[in-house]
Amino acid sequence: MNDNLTNAIAENATGPKKAGGDGISVEQHSLVEQIAAEKFLAAQKATQAKGLGIKLVKLSPGGTA
Repeated sequence: MNDNLTNAIAENATGPKKAGGDGISVEQHSLVEQIAAEKFLAAQKATQAKGLGIKLVKLSPGGTA
């Protein structure tokens, strides 16, 4: 998914921001918004990954002699 989004951003960056003809006009999201969306989706994917690098361990002191 990330590669498709990266390719779409690269393609949109080379194309026009607005296009129109015959009474119809189309405008894309700004490049800044597209990059922010990609970062957001990457962060969401990272938080859903198994094992966030946090390990919970219960420590108990050893017995006394």
